Amino acid sequence: MDAIQTAEYARALLSAHGPKAEAEAARKMRESQDAGRKSEAENWAAIRQAVSQRRGPSQT
Repeated sequence: MDAIQTAEYARALLSAHGPKAEAEAARKMRESQDAGRKSEAENWAAIRQAVSQRRGPSQT
């Protein structure tokens, strides 16, 4: 998956799940890992990172 696709998935995930988007990406990543789909898990890890970057720093 290239950077543009990763960004598009991250944007769509944020639109669909809002503040829970990063957790959803993490869940998908774990499911892929558990199923032995390493490449897919790596894609979800990249999407999770992109979601985190788009959200910005957490507020305290």
